[in-house]
Amino acid sequence: MVNRVLIISPHFPPINAPDHQRVRMSLPYLAQFGWEAHILTVRPDSVEGINDPLLEKTVPQEIPVTSTGALPIQQTRKFGLGSLGLRSFPYLLQAGNRLLQQQKFDLLYFSTTIFNSMALGPIWQRRFGIPYVLDFQDPWLSDYYEKPNAGRPPGGRLKYEFSQLQAKLLEPITLSSVSHVISVSPAYPQILQQRYPQLRPEQFTVLPFGAPEQDFASLPAIEVQQKIFNPHDGKRHWVYVGRGGDDMALALRALFLSIQCDRRQNPQVWESVRLHFIGTSYAPKELALKTVEPIAQELGIADLVSEHPERIPYFEALKVLTDSDAILLIGSNDSTYTASKLYPCILARKPILAIFHHQSSVIDILKQCQAGEYITFNSHSQPENLLTQVTTAVHKLLSLPNGYIPETNWSAFKPYTAKEMTRKQCQIFDQCLTSHGQSKSP
Repeated sequence: MVNRVLIISPHFPPINAPDHQRVRMSLPYLAQFGWEAHILTVRPDSVEGINDPLLEKTVPQEIPVTSTGALPIQQTRKFGLGSLGLRSFPYLLQAGNRLLQQQKFDLLYFSTTIFNSMALGPIWQRRFGIPYVLDFQDPWLSDYYEKPNAGRPPGGRLKYEFSQLQAKLLEPITLSSVSHVISVSPAYPQILQQRYPQLRPEQFTVLPFGAPEQDFASLPAIEVQQKIFNPHDGKRHWVYVGRGGDDMALALRALFLSIQCDRRQNPQVWESVRLHFIGTSYAPKELALKTVEPIAQELGIADLVSEHPERIPYFEALKVLTDSDAILLIGSNDSTYTASKLYPCILARKPILAIFHHQSSVIDILKQCQAGEYITFNSHSQPENLLTQVTTAVHKLLSLPNGYIPETNWSAFKPYTAKEMTRKQCQIFDQCLTSHGQSKSP
């Protein structure tokens, strides 16, 4: 028997956005585990983001996709409203109503950071009697930027406060009748259970994203080129691909301070090293601000560091990783932060240096898979406290020969592959149907 799931993912290929990664990685395997998917998304012309046709080709052709519109951002921005969640909500509601009336679905699955769309779950659950699952890839309601020294929230204080007001109104309603919550971070279930005591521990599962093995396997045939650096110029190129922000300043300062100190003693070594930071801003190209280069400037290594704040196409980002000599993983001082970019970095088969909060799952996975060097910090750490450890790790990177391939434990990595993650995801779906049937029975 095959069950049907309606997946709501407002960001979806060809839009290059990390929050559809779990959906995209699971689509080739869902049928193996007894599920058929139908995608409900927003048309690319209504979404701000990089349009990546190559990414769209990775979606199996047999998967039906319903795309809907949104209020034009050119009009809504005049009123200070750019949120895709608000712009697309009535359109997703209408399209979802039509789908659920015309077709039979057994489950609703929301996998997105466009949190407002999750509020459709209880609406459709009441109207159509279908259980729903929420996938939390980031916190929805959060007090992180209200803490001392948290820095400026992305998009500014006003935008942050407006989004948190929406979260305070919508999150309790959305979680009131949820069947199951999937989370990429073990911290989120703890936070949500404290906030909503009616939710039971068995309604939560911590499930990282699946590793995109198929994407790396197809990379040579695509023949995509990256434009960030020339891998044949005789330099050693260390790269970071992912978001920036004030919450990453501690890890960045620790890295740059160690380079500054070592460069004073070994200037010749650093003449051939270049550090590249790509995709550090979520904002459109014309609004993207640099957050990495100012710290490099402050610590006197600006000539070694280049920042490309706007996002680049997905496969070009993978090519950046495979063309590099080493990969940097920069962590947040928020202990709940889990980097979805970890698995592509491991699959790139390059030396890795990670600087992360000691409670992050990134550290556990790197340790299990023996995939790279890591330095940990806590909420009281200062860059100077990490100097010795980071310098030792940097020296190790510098000592590696060109073309070095880490001796990763691929057996330990297997549970993190897309197929295995999809298997666990479908087990959750099956449990939801069983629980829903029991709750409906007299």
